Amino acid sequence: MKRNPKIGWILLSIWLIVRGLIVILQFHITNLDILLAILAIAAGVLILMDR
Repeated sequence: MKRNPKIGWILLSIWLIVRGLIVILQFHITNLDILLAILAIAAGVLILMDR
């Protein structure tokens, strides 16, 4: 059987990986916090909608 991952969980995974890399590698990119906030909101909404 083919497994179809849900997009909300994929976005959450990306957010967690990027957030962890920022802390470990001490990235300082302009507006990165805004992009991560948008990604987190999108992931949360999609997970709540069960997509």
